[in-house]
Amino acid sequence: MKQVKDDGWRLPDAMWTEMQPLLPPRKPHPLGCHNPRVDDRAAMDAIFFVLRTGCQWSALDGTGICSHSSAHRRFMEWTKAGVFKKFWRRGLLAYDKSVGIDWSWLSMDGAMTKAPLGGKKTGPNPTDRAKRGAKRSLLTEGSGVPVGVAVDGANRNDFKMTRETIKSIPVKRPRPSADKPQGMCMDKGYDCKEVKKLLKRFGFTAHVRSRGQEARDIKKTGQRARRWVVERSHSWMNRSRAILIRWSKRADTYLALLHFACGIIAWRAAGLLG
Repeated sequence: MKQVKDDGWRLPDAMWTEMQPLLPPRKPHPLGCHNPRVDDRAAMDAIFFVLRTGCQWSALDGTGICSHSSAHRRFMEWTKAGVFKKFWRRGLLAYDKSVGIDWSWLSMDGAMTKAPLGGKKTGPNPTDRAKRGAKRSLLTEGSGVPVGVAVDGANRNDFKMTRETIKSIPVKRPRPSADKPQGMCMDKGYDCKEVKKLLKRFGFTAHVRSRGQEARDIKKTGQRARRWVVERSHSWMNRSRAILIRWSKRADTYLALLHFACGIIAWRAAGLLG
């Protein structure tokens, strides 16, 4: 089989090798005979193409990769089986083993996106004339690798998604201690008693700063900037057009695409692609 390089449009061989064992076993056809099943690799390449380009599923018929019906059916099956979340989790474990997850400084922030078709966990976007939109809340470790993600309507306040985002961490988080504290960097939108109380309950040390405050503190103390890494990670995720604009009406399928994108970032950070 011809090797597939990381051309940005098809899943590289190295990532497919890690993902293939996560796929659920094939279900036998109830009639015992049917047309030849589309190859799993072709279906995953089609899903990856949709993630990267943001095209409609029906557009896959013109690519020659895989029929849109087979790709979408397989996507729904794998979403239900949690394949994409498992892929993200394994990527984080590989990153932790090769580089090490930096739990000492985490950053959280939300980003709004358009959702023209609406659906569950969408709402009026206050920055887009109340058109339908979605919000993703992203939690990153010290180097910007995503370790938590949650989805809700665009009208949901960032701080209201704090608990859900923290609880979405798919790997075991080490217990913070006096000599190994875990700081949580946030912007002014999280500056409320509810969030600070919640962070304390989870063992985080809150670092909530207003716009420009971090830059001023760096000039005074010479300390390193921390919160910008989550903004960079949002930018990385926006390179996947299916995330930049949410076309999924179902919240679980959109979250599956987010898990897929987070997994790709984690595996690349682990050095899987060299």
